[in-house]
Amino acid sequence: MPFPQTHPSLARALADRGYAEPTSVQAAVLQEEAVGRDLLVSAQTGSGKTVAYGLALASTLLGDEERLAPAGAPLALVVAPTRELALQVQRELVWLYGPAGARIASGVGGMDIRREARALSDGAHILVGTPGRLRDHLERGRVDASSLRAVVLDEADEMLDLGFREDLEFILDATPAERRTLLFSATLPREIVTLARRFQRDAFRIDTVDQSQPHADIEYRAVRIAPNEIEHAAVNVLRFFEARGAMIFCHTREAVRHLHASLLERGFSAVALSGELTQGERNHALQSLRDGRARVCVATDVAARGIDLPDLGLVIHADLPNDRDTLLHRSGRTGRAGRKGTCVLLVPYTRRRKAEGLLAQARIEALWGPPPTADQVRAADQQRLVQDLAFTEEPAEEDLAMARALLAERSPEEIASALVRFHRARLPAPEELFDGGEPERGGRKERRERKEREDEGGEASPGMVWFRMNVGRRNNADPRWLVPIICRLGHVTKREIGVIKIGDRETRFEIVEAIAPRFAAAARRAPNDEDIQIDLADAVLPPSGARGPKSQGFKPRGGKPGGGNPGGGKPGAGKPGGHEGGPAKPKWGKRPPGKAHPADGAPKAHRGKPHPGGPKPRKARGSHGSA
Repeated sequence: MPFPQTHPSLARALADRGYAEPTSVQAAVLQEEAVGRDLLVSAQTGSGKTVAYGLALASTLLGDEERLAPAGAPLALVVAPTRELALQVQRELVWLYGPAGARIASGVGGMDIRREARALSDGAHILVGTPGRLRDHLERGRVDASSLRAVVLDEADEMLDLGFREDLEFILDATPAERRTLLFSATLPREIVTLARRFQRDAFRIDTVDQSQPHADIEYRAVRIAPNEIEHAAVNVLRFFEARGAMIFCHTREAVRHLHASLLERGFSAVALSGELTQGERNHALQSLRDGRARVCVATDVAARGIDLPDLGLVIHADLPNDRDTLLHRSGRTGRAGRKGTCVLLVPYTRRRKAEGLLAQARIEALWGPPPTADQVRAADQQRLVQDLAFTEEPAEEDLAMARALLAERSPEEIASALVRFHRARLPAPEELFDGGEPERGGRKERRERKEREDEGGEASPGMVWFRMNVGRRNNADPRWLVPIICRLGHVTKREIGVIKIGDRETRFEIVEAIAPRFAAAARRAPNDEDIQIDLADAVLPPSGARGPKSQGFKPRGGKPGGGNPGGGKPGAGKPGGHEGGPAKPKWGKRPPGKAHPADGAPKAHRGKPHPGGPKPRKARGSHGSA
């Protein structure tokens, strides 16, 4: 439908920019019930909100006048969470209010505050800025708030997430009570509603987001991967889709640095965004993405907030988001302005339940599957090459002359082969990935039988010590990805790993006894983003009345040899974790000291207690632990 009737000056600006039809949020703010009222608007990121509130302000700022009066104290204030978004809003309002003669000033952190002060002293009709810098200008008297007719809070939920509540409340308290307050947010959590009740008057609520439906222009995919193959999976996803622009989200600066360096090494044109960059470095990175010199952006959630990148067709969650709102904010970077986008969640086998919970909370139905294989990537490359626009464009005479010269010297097959090699040379090679298929579930009887077989346990091989980790068949456990993780977390090599026994819920594996203390210490200190816990497997209890086998355990650092306990005696409280009269056993992870693991070989009633009818404790020889 065409644009509803709006102010003539703004209508001319829209026509000059080629705006023929309004988005849903733009049409909503122009309806008769919304004119002149406070607005509480829920709209997806990238839905045209800036133009929407620009249109909504027209009746308040211009009234029936064709042009604005000479600039003086600001008439409207727009608050945005980040520098990038604030400067983007300023650019949008400059062309929208250009025919009306508006002067748009900015006040954002990280920019020259003296230049901003000079611009404010020269007068402005609309001031756009970030919460901290706007508060600073107000406190220092550089902004006269007495003439303000309207205040806009853009991405209000993000500003609260970033800790700007106090600044926002100060700004709103400093403005006239009779002002209009327009609050725009992608989501409307309880904090936003509370803020609206306090600072808005009879607000007209507009909700253009159907909370029961996912973003219609975004295709969601959940890719199950081995926990140690997140980096390789990101490479294959990038190569499979070959989007003009892609953004990869990580939790920490260190993860951003590592993944960014890995992508550069493989030949991707990528930039990184994190809190450690200077404003100049951020601007340079963003400009590289906008002009096409870079196609991949690796970023943390905080560093990427408020950034609007054109042609962003792919979003990859290298680290799963912490909650539903973060998932929606990240994913909303793509699928903007009517374009289609793809959102891919990289889901380690150990995190599947968390991913399923996030998708359920967001009411998103994702397509689950394995990561793209190297063969699938190559097949997609071949299809893209065949469909390349270069084959459909009308050739110039110079190009035809060169083609005839090549055909005179080479056969068509040789020329085509050279074209294929040239095409492949500029593309990073895909990675070979592990795909264990869907997790093995099995019926209740089958799981019980497996559990009984696992509980039978067994003595470690000579010179080896049993350890266990909290992943099993239900997590697609497989030695092909378990071994690299054991090596990485424990600082060992494949040669120092013995037998691996994969159970339904846990996996037991052997480590050479001589390096077991070092392995335990390294695994305890290692950064662990896969929710994998490794600890020493308790000795298997012998049958009632039988003498247990000698332990293949080790003497931990700081432990003292002492008496054994055939039942796995009660650990000493408050000490570096040892059996009473026996050597200490290293414990880490979330299990409190002394609590037996559910898969221990002991019957439940006797865990942590001497087995009835068992032999009396005897003194262990050497540095061996309890039998």
